Amino acid sequence: MKNNQRNNRPSFFQRKYFIMLIVCIMIGFIIGISYNLTKDNKKLSSRSPIYLQQQETYREELITQQERNKELADELNHLQQTIRSYEKNLTANAEQHEDLVAEAERLRLLLGDIAGQGQGIRLTLADGAYDPNSTNPNDYIVHESHIFKVLTELKIAGAEAIAINGQRLKTNSYISCNGPVITIDGKQSPAPFVIEAIGEPNTLIASLEIPGGVFDQLLNEQINVTFEKSNLISMPSNTAES
Repeated sequence: MKNNQRNNRPSFFQRKYFIMLIVCIMIGFIIGISYNLTKDNKKLSSRSPIYLQQQETYREELITQQERNKELADELNHLQQTIRSYEKNLTANAEQHEDLVAEAERLRLLLGDIAGQGQGIRLTLADGAYDPNSTNPNDYIVHESHIFKVLTELKIAGAEAIAINGQRLKTNSYISCNGPVITIDGKQSPAPFVIEAIGEPNTLIASLEIPGGVFDQLLNEQINVTFEKSNLISMPSNTAES
């Protein structure tokens, strides 16, 4: 009896392994079929009309977005150029504004509308020494013609403001002679006549000292002329005087 049981044991194990082998083969077969079906389904789905339609839609959206990006880039470039143009114009306008302000200030100074202050020169015109041999006293006193010569030369040389005996001159000031005195805009002023001019001192003096110029003419007409340079000459405005 024991011998029969020992003889049947190997056959039992052999059937068990055989069944397990069959099961493994079937499972492998099923897995293989499933893999192939899945692969085929993917191929079919990638070629399906819906997939192709979505792919075409995405492609069109991408092209549209790229075109829009190009338009935005062009617009940004245009705006940057516009900003640079504005910046250049603002810079030019600022410089032009400063120039206009400086020119307006210079014109107001010439007109006498504002007080003047700066370096310049101070001239003194005095009557010549009395000559008993001269029968005409006009031969040695200062006339308006002498003053006009000095004023004209100073303006040509760039004088920014001029005053006579402390009275500020305007662009349309009227000067007349009445014997030993002169009248400036209705106000009389006696000799000696101190003429102050704001400007570059060396330039002003050089214009008056030209050979045959104003200084030589005044000396030939017996007018005493003295001058000095000054680092600070102050003049009131016409408004302050009135």
